[in-house]
Amino acid sequence: MSQSLDRALVLLDALADGPRTLDQLAEHAGVHKTTVLRLLRTLESRRFVQRDDARHYRLGTALFDLANRSLDSRDVRRAAEPALRELNELTGHTVHLASYEGGEVVYIDKFESRHQVRMYSRVGKRAALHCTAVAKVLVAAMAPDRRERLAAAIDYVPMTTNTITTAEAYLAELAAVAERGYALDDSEHEDFIHCVAAPVRGQRGEVLAAVSVSVPKVLLDHDGLLALVPDLLRTAASASAACGHTAAAQT
Repeated sequence: MSQSLDRALVLLDALADGPRTLDQLAEHAGVHKTTVLRLLRTLESRRFVQRDDARHYRLGTALFDLANRSLDSRDVRRAAEPALRELNELTGHTVHLASYEGGEVVYIDKFESRHQVRMYSRVGKRAALHCTAVAKVLVAAMAPDRRERLAAAIDYVPMTTNTITTAEAYLAELAAVAERGYALDDSEHEDFIHCVAAPVRGQRGEVLAAVSVSVPKVLLDHDGLLALVPDLLRTAASASAACGHTAAAQT
């Protein structure tokens, strides 16, 4: 990667956290202000960066346009959208769609809860591999040898007292997910939220994405969460059908 491109990407990453001054950006990138100013002018001319006021810069509209065009081009996101929207309207809870890309699980769609207590998540945010239901679904769909390599490479950061913290426990959980057809996040990522997820399959039966329902524990206890599983599985089946999946493809 060229040095200028790398520095420009560092600047964009810094601006993703909010407006920054020229001095702040130069300090973050570790280069002189004249270099940063030259890069900012180029990014500004392409609308990737814009002036927030006389001193501050922020991300520009071109970046959001690229992100939205990229998301809209995902066949699974477009195809699954009606089913996910229906599940969100039926339950009133947060519904996510996530996919596995380049070693990471990323949220590619979200439908907000109608309740006041909401999840801090967003489209484009990465989901932890070892303690989120969507990640468990996507990793459980992998071949056993690939699962084992991935499990061995995870840094099992304990997010709550329920978080899985060893590769052995993680692999056992993945086997259970593959067998029952859905995954649980039993307050493993956030102690006040629990979640269920199921796979969205493609034409050949491959898992394209994972759909989930996330609920604050103050609204539903564990049994109440499990009561959502039939609706979740119906939604996953409907989204899978929209992606070209048939029952014959899975057998």
